[in-house]
Amino acid sequence: MVLADYEKRAFLKFFFTYFISVAVLILAAGYFYFEQMKLQLIKQEHFSLIEYARHLKMGQTTKEFSKDYHHRFVITKQHIDIKNFQREGNEFVKYIPTMDKQRYLEVFKSVKHYQQTLHELKLNIILVQLLLLGVFGIISFLLAKNALSPLQKGIETLDKFAKDLIHDLNTPVSAMKLNLTILQKNVTCKEQKAFLRLQKSVQSIIELQKSLTVLLENKTFQKTQIDICRVVEDVIELQKSTFLHVNFRNNCFNFKAVTNEEALKQILQNLVTNAAKYNSNENASVNIYNKGNILYIEDNGDGIEDIQKIFTREYSMQNSSGLGLDIVKRLCDATSIKIQARSLKQGSVFSLEF
Repeated sequence: MVLADYEKRAFLKFFFTYFISVAVLILAAGYFYFEQMKLQLIKQEHFSLIEYARHLKMGQTTKEFSKDYHHRFVITKQHIDIKNFQREGNEFVKYIPTMDKQRYLEVFKSVKHYQQTLHELKLNIILVQLLLLGVFGIISFLLAKNALSPLQKGIETLDKFAKDLIHDLNTPVSAMKLNLTILQKNVTCKEQKAFLRLQKSVQSIIELQKSLTVLLENKTFQKTQIDICRVVEDVIELQKSTFLHVNFRNNCFNFKAVTNEEALKQILQNLVTNAAKYNSNENASVNIYNKGNILYIEDNGDGIEDIQKIFTREYSMQNSSGLGLDIVKRLCDATSIKIQARSLKQGSVFSLEF
């Protein structure tokens, strides 16, 4: 059963919630049962000393009692409670009154048998608990799997709808690209601002379509070791022809990481596009560099307001950061890349930690 990251989180949450709840009950029941049986064993030891003393007082044979038992008579003026019973070192001790008020029969029994029985009891309880935990672990797994099934079916339906929708977008997008190519041959149109805005809008739609396609087609992203700097160079080359006013600098050197190349390409494409698109600085620049296992995308634009909310869908819709940073965040989560953003005095910087 291959699961996407969000399905794994849902599965593990249900599994551990149920399993830990049952495990706590099993362990608690085992503990209280052990304590109860321990008290029962103590009572048996107490009763065995009383029986041993009864045989002695009645002059009966004590052959049925093992060598663990022995006795002596003691004289004391101190009153001893008839319910007395205690453990002294390696023996249980009980004082039995005689006809002489100051004379007591002191009976002993080694704790060896008691300790051995207690140890065996403890092992048996642990074995039963482990067996029960194993059984309920399997039950938890099956229940979590069954609980996830309706969720998977619902997600599959939505995924199919989204994939069909993206597929249907191919025709109008192709038509727009074709018309844009025709208009590009017209020198008059090519130099108009309206044409440039149209060109950027079409490019935005294409990039959005690519991002959604990568996100939806790759339910589980296959990861391999790739040259991050090569991907950065490919992305920059694509952006140079669209944003002629921006100075793109690739300062990424000797950086390899295990990730999904297609997803990373779309992440960088979106981040670099936004960095260039919303940069109104006369000397606009986008600098991409690495430190350790972190890749930075830094621009010298106007900075970002509400930096803590930029990865939400609501922020993207309200602020037209459109090629959605929420999609970027989803791609990062799907490929286990930690993304963070900081707004500088002039510009902003995004970091991707692999």
